[in-house]
Amino acid sequence: MRLHQTLVCLCLVALFALPARAQDMKLPPVDEAANDASWVSFKNRLLTALEKRDKKTVLSVIDHNVRNNPDTPRGVAEFRAQWDFDADDSPLWRKLSSALFLGGAYVKREKGPAEFCAPYVMPKWPDDVDPHDHGAIIANDTLVKAAPSSDSATLKTLTYDIVTVTDWDVADQAADVKQHWVKIKIQEGEGFVPEEQIRSPIEHAACFVKTPDGWRMTALLAGGV
Repeated sequence: MRLHQTLVCLCLVALFALPARAQDMKLPPVDEAANDASWVSFKNRLLTALEKRDKKTVLSVIDHNVRNNPDTPRGVAEFRAQWDFDADDSPLWRKLSSALFLGGAYVKREKGPAEFCAPYVMPKWPDDVDPHDHGAIIANDTLVKAAPSSDSATLKTLTYDIVTVTDWDVADQAADVKQHWVKIKIQEGEGFVPEEQIRSPIEHAACFVKTPDGWRMTALLAGGV
């Protein structure tokens, strides 16, 4: 009986220690291609094309063997179908712009050249933290609020912390406020951070390869790179 009680206590300690451990971990931002002038020029050109919804320019940088969502074929035809590319309200414009908003990191492959993948959150994610129920704070001095409202009390500030997430989409307390929040666990209990100041490691990420003909997008998918 005493052994059983000891094992139960140890399990409980481990269980309650998980959120605290994740919060003690940091994921500082990186941009490993920031000093590559060709990448900076390409990225700016692509962002401009996305802003203008310039389909011709976007298609011109997609690799013919581009990786799409898991369990779907590779290639441009599947890419166009998956993203409803010809529709005016295609989610591609928002998702790809969001992926390029932050810096990225190089990912080595067993075969083929290394890929530069953005945002940096997934390629730099620690192997021992579950990516499905955690997120990375991507801003300095992010305010953790007691309720989903900017008027609520501030519980603490976080800077590039990895945190446990319990709800990725919480509406603001005020019906007329468009701000959305993410509910997280902290050592003090639970709190809320603005959705734009936290990223999931399994959200859509884009990967690119530098070729003799310029940069090409080799993947745009969720769940990993």
